[in-house]
Amino acid sequence: MSQSFRLGVAGLGTVGSAVVRMVARRAAALAAATGRDIRVVAVSSRDRTRDRGFDVAGLHWFDDPVAMARSAEVDCVVELIGGSEGPAKAVVEAALAAGKPVVTANKALLALHGAALAKSAETAGVALAYEAAVAGGIPVIKAIREGLAGNAVSRVYGIMNGTCNYILTRMEREGLTFEACLKDAQALGYAEADPTFDVEGFDTAHKLAILTSLAFGTAIDAEGVSVEGISGVKPLDLLMAEELGYRIKLLGVAQATEAGIEQRVHPTMVPKSSSIAQVMGVTNAVTIDADAVGELTLIGPGAGGEATASAVVADIADLAAGLTRPTFGCPTAQLRPAERVEMQRH
Repeated sequence: MSQSFRLGVAGLGTVGSAVVRMVARRAAALAAATGRDIRVVAVSSRDRTRDRGFDVAGLHWFDDPVAMARSAEVDCVVELIGGSEGPAKAVVEAALAAGKPVVTANKALLALHGAALAKSAETAGVALAYEAAVAGGIPVIKAIREGLAGNAVSRVYGIMNGTCNYILTRMEREGLTFEACLKDAQALGYAEADPTFDVEGFDTAHKLAILTSLAFGTAIDAEGVSVEGISGVKPLDLLMAEELGYRIKLLGVAQATEAGIEQRVHPTMVPKSSSIAQVMGVTNAVTIDADAVGELTLIGPGAGGEATASAVVADIADLAAGLTRPTFGCPTAQLRPAERVEMQRH
């Protein structure tokens, strides 16, 4: 009988519910791959009666997610509440303090508190895993931290927000205004009632800050990202770009310069012949420029329950198998201080 690896899942929204179902559905394959019996034993959320596609009767329900994080019956905590403060932060801090590894999809939490949480994980001797925090189902964290460990990265850039890419795609194809496409995105569930975080570029900035730390070995610095969103983009801008052979995409870009690492998020004209220009709708893409492999582009679903759950479960499997890495690729004491560089003309 394989040793159990007991999960406590905090947050049972679209992603959290998909994780519980996926762990159950893939139980045999996960056990074969890791040598552990991985199962969800505890959950915490706001509404116990909601239909989530699985039976909660056999699980220990916690009204208080922090109590779940501290529970002796849980070996690993999966934080899917979201938000940079409040319960999400408290759950992760409690789990690490209790010496338990954490899996999260929370980019805002990592972008704003990643340094302190990484230090706590090191002190406790456990892992803080977050593949799902950037670009959903695209395994970009592992690609940079592990797959490209022998490379010197010079630039990372990409489309990291599906809401913005969907809006720009509709504007280009149909000649519609930003406001009309935003309303449509909200009706389809691609955009929040308050879309500011997405359309003004802050979501992309948080994701970029995480990738910058991984790619360049610097302390995470979300406040050092120059940010401009897409709310000012007009149909005429897209039409003129097309006539010149370009498309407009909201890109997050981090690149090494002589002065330091430049981090910026803004609408960008990209050649229509480029691979990233072909990425339409809610799809995400991240391109990495490195000395040994050259240019590497990863394209895939940046959001959605199943796609994001795929990344969460991959992290769970790694932790169950004992495969861990420092949070940002090296011990926090070895991360170089972030040197803010003002955005240059491009």
